[in-house]
Amino acid sequence: MLEEELDVENGQKEWGDYVLYRDGLGERLDGHVERKREWRKTERGKGVVGVSFSTDCYMDGRAGKITRNVVDALTSHEKFTRVLTRNPILALQDLDVFQDGGQYVTIGSSIPCMDSDEVGAIEPNAPAPQHRLRGLNKFNEHGVQTYVSMSPTYPTQNKADLRRQLRRVAECNPAVVFHEPINPRGANFEMTVQAAREAGEDELAKELERLRDREHWVEYATDHLRWVQEIGAELDLPVHLWPDKQLIKHVSEEEAVWLQSWRDRQSPEEFANRDIPEKSPPAFPEHRTTV
Repeated sequence: MLEEELDVENGQKEWGDYVLYRDGLGERLDGHVERKREWRKTERGKGVVGVSFSTDCYMDGRAGKITRNVVDALTSHEKFTRVLTRNPILALQDLDVFQDGGQYVTIGSSIPCMDSDEVGAIEPNAPAPQHRLRGLNKFNEHGVQTYVSMSPTYPTQNKADLRRQLRRVAECNPAVVFHEPINPRGANFEMTVQAAREAGEDELAKELERLRDREHWVEYATDHLRWVQEIGAELDLPVHLWPDKQLIKHVSEEEAVWLQSWRDRQSPEEFANRDIPEKSPPAFPEHRTTV
């Protein structure tokens, strides 16, 4: 479809240079959901529809119009809908639809770091982190549930940086804060390193390059997960960690139990009739002095 309609030969390599609009998607979806008798619900997914986790559903006004109709179609049929966008400011144009969706919709934004230069290098043309938080704040003020995805945090961030970031995140009163460190595998990581280098963010590029060393990646990833859990507890934030399954293979036995417990744990948000975890989050097995 990309090749036929947009002359795109390599969707991954040309990512960010093309848009395939699915005009009329909301209207078609409305009829489809109306006819659908059974709705698949997995143990972890709970039947929630994700919009949109491999592109951005509010990249511009045309995409926003499609998203408005999709959210309206799903929530009108009482289907739980999780919206993710880097542009919640633009999404405010559809505040009425989100308010009408009530308990059936939550909106979030990915905020990997508060350094707008570093984020701009990796995510060119996307709104700055401060603007994303401002948009979520407005949604929260108007009674729409929000969440934040700190994904992925950068290796240039230390514990103090993460604390400052989480304090800012707390301002929009998110129902949950998801967190994961960067995964140094595959084409996406190569593109990330190249983007940082081309943008002149030499320190970020250097630290990303260092993650190719497995031991360094394991230390960085484990530290970030531990720090976010600790700071979240300090700030009384509903944090939910997303550890990579590959990370579990390369840590100590005690740390593996800690990480796997997070992978098995339900997120603590009151959304989609979830059973909120009654037990406290799994504790880190030991305290290292890395800062």
